[in-house]
Amino acid sequence: MDIKQLMTFKTAAENLNFTQTAKILDYAQSSVTAQIKSLEMELETQLFERLGKKLYLTEAGKAFKKYADRMVSLSEEAKIVTSGMTEPSGTLVIGAQESQCTYRLPPILKEFKNQFPNVKLVFKPAHSDEIAKEELLHGNLDLAFIMDVPKPTDSLITEKLIQDEMRLVASPSHHLAKKSNITIKDLERETLLLTEKGCSYRSILVNTFREATISPTNKFEFVSIEAIKQCVMAELGIALLPAMVVDRDIKDGRMRELHWNHSIPPFFTQIAWHKDKLMTIPLQSFIALTRRTFNESEEITKG
Repeated sequence: MDIKQLMTFKTAAENLNFTQTAKILDYAQSSVTAQIKSLEMELETQLFERLGKKLYLTEAGKAFKKYADRMVSLSEEAKIVTSGMTEPSGTLVIGAQESQCTYRLPPILKEFKNQFPNVKLVFKPAHSDEIAKEELLHGNLDLAFIMDVPKPTDSLITEKLIQDEMRLVASPSHHLAKKSNITIKDLERETLLLTEKGCSYRSILVNTFREATISPTNKFEFVSIEAIKQCVMAELGIALLPAMVVDRDIKDGRMRELHWNHSIPPFFTQIAWHKDKLMTIPLQSFIALTRRTFNESEEITKG
């Protein structure tokens, strides 16, 4: 097998579409098909299967992708070293929820691009922590930011960065905003504005209702946290959101925090990567920069 075949396989495994792979690599589609067939013959196993109109990785293909990722990364590093290039290059694919991208990551990205101008950063939206973890396990992400209660996992390395607080919020003109304290029963007939299924803090809210044997009938689901915020301010419902997202709005009077008699387990912004991930210089540097930035942010908050 050669690096050209590995690059074609890696791209096809990430897109699951030979036509799209051909466009990305500027090949004829017949060339992509031929390279994959040649690789399968050499490995003596099928890497892809087609079910209807959809393309899927076989179990062998999923296993091989981890090795293909490493070999491609090593090849790129070898080119850097042997060519005498002083600036690392390549691509980092990072998964993060909208709240992290908007409120936490811009200063990290700015400094990283100053340090590594030739490294391409690709962000993939991870609307839930479960999606991010799955993408890491399948090798589609180099790194992911997740916001969850700490959970052990065999295949991922997770590192806590900062503890996050959650806020139950409503419009200042909402009838519950006038109460000094509310109970879970007070929320039974309220409209709940929820993030997508799989989001950790949505799960906490849903489980709280389940434990109280309460079933709210009015629920709206959104992909965008910013859309939820706008709906809260328009008095369309109540939401449980990270403090980093709503604290400014609460301070400026656009939202009101509702104080309720329920304790939420500690949430942490965490950074995660696969335990078998090849730790390139840019990836190690991004992790180190992230640690430093979050530590400095926490010290400023405490100070």
